Amino acid sequence: MFWGYDISPQALELARSRANEKLHFELSDFRTENDVVFDLMLVLDVVEHLENYWSFLRHLKATSGYKIFHIPLDLSVQTVFRQNALLKRRDLYAHLHYFTKETALRMLSDAGYEILDYFYTPRSIEFASGFNELLLKLPRMLCFAIHKDFAARLLGGFSLLVLAR
Repeated sequence: MFWGYDISPQALELARSRANEKLHFELSDFRTENDVVFDLMLVLDVVEHLENYWSFLRHLKATSGYKIFHIPLDLSVQTVFRQNALLKRRDLYAHLHYFTKETALRMLSDAGYEILDYFYTPRSIEFASGFNELLLKLPRMLCFAIHKDFAARLLGGFSLLVLAR
């Protein structure tokens, strides 16, 4: 059986259309559930929204054997140099924290997680929309094909998928 928790009524409404006898969704903070342990937790695009991600990560650690994190990598050369690029992300997506691959992995290891594997997800290549994203799509694709870390650090537009224990 699979359980999904979210504190966003809008996200839950989208998810509930996919519910069935094996897949359930709750409008709840999983941290309020007592004595619940999961085999695997998906923590997708969450930590960048939390005021105190440290307490969240520490609590999460005891609730499952494995976790898969998806963390947007908002810090790049182009977002730092473009005036208001990070503030735009805060306004559009309510991101409170910004990461690079190195700071995201360090955050997890500092919180006591063992990193088992990770890779980039090229969201800006696969889901490019709007003039600026379409303009950067080809350079991102080329740079990513040559050197993934360089592409993420220079042009941004990537996220990190991390398997941790």
